[in-house]
Amino acid sequence: MNAKDIANIRKQFKLNNDLMKIREILNVYVQKESGEIYHSVISPFEMVDQESQELFLMNFKKVLTGALDAKLFELKFHRDVEDSTQMILFDGLKTDTTDDWIENMHQIVGKMFAHTVYEFDTVVTFIRGEYRKATKKRDPESGEGGNDEVYSNEFILCSLNKTDQPKKALVFDYIEREFRSNNAFDPIINLAQPLSGFLFPAFNDNAADVNHILYCAGKANQPDETFIEQVLNCEEIITALEEKDSFELILNKVIGDTVDSQVISNVYEEIDRVVQESKENEESEAPKLDSRDIERILTVSGVENVDTAKVEHAFKAIVDDEKHELKASNLVPKSVKIETKVANLSLSPMDLKHVKYIMFQGKRCLLLEIDDDVVVEGFRLESEIH
Repeated sequence: MNAKDIANIRKQFKLNNDLMKIREILNVYVQKESGEIYHSVISPFEMVDQESQELFLMNFKKVLTGALDAKLFELKFHRDVEDSTQMILFDGLKTDTTDDWIENMHQIVGKMFAHTVYEFDTVVTFIRGEYRKATKKRDPESGEGGNDEVYSNEFILCSLNKTDQPKKALVFDYIEREFRSNNAFDPIINLAQPLSGFLFPAFNDNAADVNHILYCAGKANQPDETFIEQVLNCEEIITALEEKDSFELILNKVIGDTVDSQVISNVYEEIDRVVQESKENEESEAPKLDSRDIERILTVSGVENVDTAKVEHAFKAIVDDEKHELKASNLVPKSVKIETKVANLSLSPMDLKHVKYIMFQGKRCLLLEIDDDVVVEGFRLESEIH
């Protein structure tokens, strides 16, 4: 799935939406330490009161919010796995009976807590519904009735949330007209920060892909490997941060420890050009780079003495899987930080070409080329000509 596919689904989680029909919601309360199901309740989503619906919809959006390869990951299922989660979800998607669906989802809950112990009670929420997307607009002037042409697919979304104990507070009782401490003991379900979650199946090019699942990590660049392997039965992944670090190590092996700011700026600019070109062409799959692509980028960026064998050797030394390709969008940092004892700078990687490291009057200096005046605390600095 690409960011556009995910955004299209996420924005449909709103009340009274014909393009998103949530049929059932199943909430499973699991006790800490033992991992046993304390209570499970299922209900038609439309029978849930509106305030609760809004809270759940907010939570479902959270499961589908975040950067790809950092917070959200499209995972591929392992094949030939006993009690495969892929088959459990597929059966749950196709079953016509509510009891069978509950049994399928309880199986997944059992897998969640077979290898993980939490210090707090948790709630696992499942919804089963239909996602519809318009593929062709109806011509309002044609005189033909009906709606826009749409494609429709069933889906299951899961969210795992922690519970918090309510804090003691002083409240005012309007009826008794007195101040007293609250005596609430009901745990609060934290719907604002899911611990993890997933969407099955994945959606690509307006079609369901049952061989992949969209997984949501609790924190950016910190996917739960146990959850991925033991619960979802999916192949291991590489985060965006790991790919960026790998690329930097490859550059270091090929270029060396020192580099001209113009050259490194050119490298990032060329990678960004590849990414933007892919977006303009509306390609469904994000562009990826192998050792040959990296060799070409370094060559056009002005790196001297780029050797094919040297790049291949660096790539194989850093990346475990020789067939792995680095996703281009993961390699360009959002900003580059330059830290010194005097001052810290943060700028776009493409703007590194405006920064020079020079010796001036026997002192090491950073020279920053700018196009306008410098204003400090409302004062415009005087310029000195040398």
